[in-house]
Amino acid sequence: MAVLWYSILAGLATCLGGILAVVIQKPGGRFLAATLGCAAGIMLAVALFDLIPSAWLYGTLLKFAIGLIMGILLLKMLDLTLSKATIGVSRERDRRYLLNLGYLVAIGIALHDLPEGMAIAVGYEAANGLGVVIALAIGLHNIPEGMAIGIPLKMGGMKGRVILLITALASIFTPLGTLIGLVLVSFSQNFISILLAAAAGAMLYIVLKEIWPEAKRRHPNFARLGMALGVLIMIMVKIIH
Repeated sequence: MAVLWYSILAGLATCLGGILAVVIQKPGGRFLAATLGCAAGIMLAVALFDLIPSAWLYGTLLKFAIGLIMGILLLKMLDLTLSKATIGVSRERDRRYLLNLGYLVAIGIALHDLPEGMAIAVGYEAANGLGVVIALAIGLHNIPEGMAIGIPLKMGGMKGRVILLITALASIFTPLGTLIGLVLVSFSQNFISILLAAAAGAMLYIVLKEIWPEAKRRHPNFARLGMALGVLIMIMVKIIH
């Protein structure tokens, strides 16, 4: 099935980020700010230009609101869970702390890849080409996410092949989410609007609460440059497609 292949490729982009983390010796703050800003711009463009309009088109205002709130709450609960999990971790940046940080990032990314994978399936069912656009956007922002997993693990002394294995495991959750989305949509088309809105809510939460603040903290100007580039990329994708 074509949509599943798109989802697998999008998930494998996480592995590419892991490879970059292994290869790059010490990425500078400007590079990370631009990369995260680009991911934020791509995700924001997908949510505002594709997911939200499609959710509105295929459902009622109530379904749209329910889905949007569900997506935001899902990521909020994940955020709170991971925050509690790190309370007992020592602030000292020793090897154990860096490894624990890498594991927590991997878990967080894997869990939020589920609704993103579902967004690919729902977008594929909702409109011609939307699933491909969403898969491309997810694949592009999965690259810096793979780096976010790999860099602390590398600094903690983990071997490169183990880092690649962990990022590969995280990448599985995108196609898994796509399979779940296809099953849900097959039961009823009513799920389309709610799931599209939920995916939009999840993406908006990730961008506004996590990716964009971190990008600005690294370097505000390069973060803005990266975001502008990300939005431009998605506009070009829409025009070409």
